[in-house]
Amino acid sequence: MTVSLSGKEVALKIEGKFPGSMVESSQENLVVKSDHLLDVARFLKETDSLDFDYLNFVTAVDYYDHFEVSYMLSSLEHNHSLTVKTRCYDRENPVLPSVVGLWQGADFQEREIYDLFGITFEGHPNLKRIFLWEGFEGHPLRKDFM
Repeated sequence: MTVSLSGKEVALKIEGKFPGSMVESSQENLVVKSDHLLDVARFLKETDSLDFDYLNFVTAVDYYDHFEVSYMLSSLEHNHSLTVKTRCYDRENPVLPSVVGLWQGADFQEREIYDLFGITFEGHPNLKRIFLWEGFEGHPLRKDFM
């Protein structure tokens, strides 16, 4: 059985390495500033005691005033998991860094989020629509669609 790693415990490690990168933490979740996302993700994957080598999923939610993107991570070696979230407040041009370079499994998931929410993942090797056709106007899972 996979054990949830304490978000507060991990937040202390992250804040020690990247001061000012944390927004909030709880027992199960971390919320990091979007401009620190890639550094924090790399730290979570490459730190031996954490070793988050597996990305379970990436998903997004539109909360009217911001988008929130969640990354469910697991360590197969240490049998623990953690959800890392980040927020994007620019509704006109939402941009986040791509994590495909760290977890190849993010490829289609970031494309899905781009297609349905319009969030651009900077550095993604092939960011284009995955469900809807090129030329489709809008992003159907946004609150302001229609």
